[in-house]
Order: sequence, then structure tokens, then C-alpha cells
Amino acid sequence: MNLTPFADLSPSLILDALESAGWQIDGRLLALNSFENRVYQAGLEDGRFVVAKFYRPGRWTPAQILEEHAFALELRAAELPIVPPLSHQGKTLLEHGGYRFAVFERRGGRAPELEGLDVAEWMGRLLARIHLIGEREAFAARVPFDLDHMLDQPADAAIRSGLIPDNLVEAYEDALDQIADEIDTLWSDIDPISLRLHGDCHPGNVLWTDQGPHFVDLDDCRMGPAIQDLWMLMTGGPAQQAALLKGYRTFRVLPPSERQLIDSLKILRQIHHAGWIAARIDDPAFPLAFPFALEPTWWESHINDLRAAARGA
Repeated sequence: MNLTPFADLSPSLILDALESAGWQIDGRLLALNSFENRVYQAGLEDGRFVVAKFYRPGRWTPAQILEEHAFALELRAAELPIVPPLSHQGKTLLEHGGYRFAVFERRGGRAPELEGLDVAEWMGRLLARIHLIGEREAFAARVPFDLDHMLDQPADAAIRSGLIPDNLVEAYEDALDQIADEIDTLWSDIDPISLRLHGDCHPGNVLWTDQGPHFVDLDDCRMGPAIQDLWMLMTGGPAQQAALLKGYRTFRVLPPSERQLIDSLKILRQIHHAGWIAARIDDPAFPLAFPFALEPTWWESHINDLRAAARGA
């Protein structure tokens, strides 16, 4: 396993990769915020900009990435505000210097003011339209939103990382076992793998302009319950949440049973996030960005949160 997967991704390699894809680069290059992949804004000779995303080696297979691209293009063809990959000689997934990458149009915008009821309702309508497309067919290669990928694998990564103190591992495993049992019971009468989702629908993946919102980054798209794309946008009180759901129901019915999944989805995100950090801790960027994960006290607090969630589930 390469502990520094982007060590060879030099500025010259990035520019060469873009030129190999037919772009006339003027040499301007700006690294954008991304931990999982590496993302750069590059200037073109005609004054425009493009965004290049270099995928973390070994994370997704080509088939999984191509499903991400196909979903984005399907949504864009339905006139939904998604930023899809651009193609070069009929291909959206490109390779250069041992790296897979994709190129996107640069789209600006600001963070949405989700507490505004009109904004929340607009976001609900947009997500419903995305889900109407998402339920047309299923992903074949993308990983689903299930306990294996959201709990078991992240927990295994956390334990193998050595970040959890030895005296806390048993408590961590016990809390996870209880959470898994309770989620199994909760989900037994609900189909939690129901449609293609954005998958990581937090406010940072939404950009707002005078024309409204557009989504970026389908890197975590997967099969899952519709409520997974809604709960992270429930940033306000009851009125804001009601406006979001009102907008959603304009175009699509949300099964009432899915509201029961929110607490379990929140704790699964917390488990997955901790495991994600642990799995990447040997990447030099991660200890700098997440120094708290090196502290035993943070893991103790995390385990206490899991215990509380298990008791309250």
C-alpha cells in the first residue's frame, strides 16, 4: 500500500495531464480544498478555467468512477444543475502518469443560506428531481449504503490503524455491535438501498448563484435511502426542515418510514468519518488536517458518543 499516493503528482505532471487531454494550459494552477482526491483549478490560454480531479489511487475502480460520471451526465441531460465531467475523444475518465483524472467546467457560487425557508424549499424540490432520475435504475458497481461499508469496514480501519488505545478497543467493538444490532432491527422493515443518491449531500457540496443552486462532487454517490440526501441539509429548526420536505414532496413522495432512519444515518456518518480518517492517517495531509485523531482522548470521546447513541437508539 502506497502511504503517499499523491507523492508523484507534481505541478508539471498535472499540467502535462491536462495538455494530454487537449487543453491549452497557460501555467496557472491552484490547489483546491480536497483530502480524499487532489483537485486543481487550471488556467487556459483563452482566459477560462477548468477543474481537474485526480482520483485517489486504489479507492474506486474504473467501473465505479464511470458510473459516477454517467450519473452526473444523466442528471445534466435532464437539465438538472449538476457539474458533469467533460469528455476528451469520447472519454470522461482519463489517465496520465499513473493517475486517473477527470476534467470539469469551473463553476462558481457561494454557500447556500439554508436557514431561509425559500432556499430550503428550493433545495427540497431539486433533490426530489434528482431522486426521480436516481430511481430509474440501480448502480451496478458503486458501493451501497449498508452496514458493511458504513460501519464494519470503517471500524476495521480504525482498529488496524493503532490510533485507538488498546484499553478502549473492546469498548469500541461492544458499542459498534450494539449499534449494528439496533440498526438491523430498525432497517428490517425498510428498504434502505432504494435509489441512486448524491451520497454526501452536505452544504459544502452545494453552490448558490443568482440562478439558484447547483451540485458538485458526486464522488460518494451510491445506492441508499432518499433521506440520506436530505438530513444533512436540515440545518435549522422545525420550520426549515418542514420547508425542505415540502419542496421535496412537490415532485416525489418521501416514505414516512424513512424519517425514522435519520438518527441511525447520523451515527453511521460519525463512525464512517472516524474510520476514514484512521484509514488515511499515513497520508501526510491527514495528520495536519485532523491532528485530534492522534490523541487518545478524542477516541475516548468518540467511543462515549457511540455508547450514548447505542443507549438511545
